[in-house]
Amino acid sequence: MNKNWQTAWPERISYGLSDAADNLVFQMMTTYLLFFYTDVYGLSTSAAAILFVVARIADVVESLIIGVMIDHTHSRFGKSRPFFLWYALPYALFAVLTFVTPDFGVTGKLIWAYVTYLGLGFFYTAVNLPITSILPALSQNDRELTLLGVIRQFCGSSVQIIVAVFTLPLVALFGQGDEKRGFLLTIVLFSVISLVLILNTFLQVRERFSQPKQPHQPLREIWAKLKQNQPWFILSAVILLYWLTTAIKNQTTIYYFKYLLQREDLVPVVNGFTFASLLGVVLIVRLANHHGKKRTMLAGIATAATGQLVLGLGTSFNQLTLVFGGTLINAIGNGLIIGLVSIMIADTILYGSTLGIHADGLLASTSDFGVNVGLGLGGLVTAGLFHLSGYVANSSQNVATQNMITLNYAWLPLALYVTMFIVLSFYDEQRIRQIEQ
Repeated sequence: MNKNWQTAWPERISYGLSDAADNLVFQMMTTYLLFFYTDVYGLSTSAAAILFVVARIADVVESLIIGVMIDHTHSRFGKSRPFFLWYALPYALFAVLTFVTPDFGVTGKLIWAYVTYLGLGFFYTAVNLPITSILPALSQNDRELTLLGVIRQFCGSSVQIIVAVFTLPLVALFGQGDEKRGFLLTIVLFSVISLVLILNTFLQVRERFSQPKQPHQPLREIWAKLKQNQPWFILSAVILLYWLTTAIKNQTTIYYFKYLLQREDLVPVVNGFTFASLLGVVLIVRLANHHGKKRTMLAGIATAATGQLVLGLGTSFNQLTLVFGGTLINAIGNGLIIGLVSIMIADTILYGSTLGIHADGLLASTSDFGVNVGLGLGGLVTAGLFHLSGYVANSSQNVATQNMITLNYAWLPLALYVTMFIVLSFYDEQRIRQIEQ
């Protein structure tokens, strides 16, 4: 593998800012959209749960479609890079439309939610999947690919924290007591910034090692060879579990503080502790170089699980110090996990090429596939369990609902981290190392 460094810092930063751009909207979706739909927009929890499932099923199909589109794209800009130009504006527009609250009846509002949210999901995939698929084309230096992945995640995590911490204060500032107006103006701000950053990525990055003249392979042939790519399957499962865990916990945070503690004002405070995820991200280069990527991610999962356990004990003993401390520890572990995802996907794509698989876009779609399925199941679990327990928006919750909120916030994510650790233990890193030598 080429050991020379091929990218300069302006390109590296611009590549990382692409994930920052997507996360300005994506974090709003994962953390606040369920709350917006139930407590601001006016959907029932059952309607929101069904919407999330339908949207995620659609997104799974869309991930495969976008992946195939990337593999079939041959332009003077490359294979993945043009998607930043083509879909940045529609992505920003649908982000805004998703938080518009039209004066329709119940059915009309539900239809509007379906159209806008499904559209947002498609365009999110169209601008996010290329961030992953383009990575192997930026450099052939394994250490440089790791650095690019870390920069990407550092930028993405930074924006996730900014959105998590400042969204509700911005909603209050812009809305002045009107949450509908506050959420809308907040997403307008985020969408404009996102549009500028995505277009900047298009202008700055270059595809150096894509294979535009590679003949297309039938899906049946790709699937037959893909069965041999065990690391890709294992990593796909880990990604799905991670986003399922993230969706359940993030969506429940505001409910826990609003209804169990009657301290909605503390949501930005507890989300502020997720700043520690940046520490996990910056540790990746050193840890991965010395201990390997698999062991580093396993350490990240173990750290995240430990933090989740501390958080759970905090909810049991009603100790905010433990909740905040657990959130901080959990965030460090999450930084290690998510920071390695795009890097290890790039590894599985390169490994797939040694098996004769020439479908970078399709293999990269595993990232968005895991995100979409994880978020869909997470939305179904959260909203569905709330509905079954008798949740009523903007009212005092019954004991069953309070217990369900605690389960989703603390204990269910812990069980999923344990499952994630077990699944990743089967990842065969030895196969990947063979192509790095």
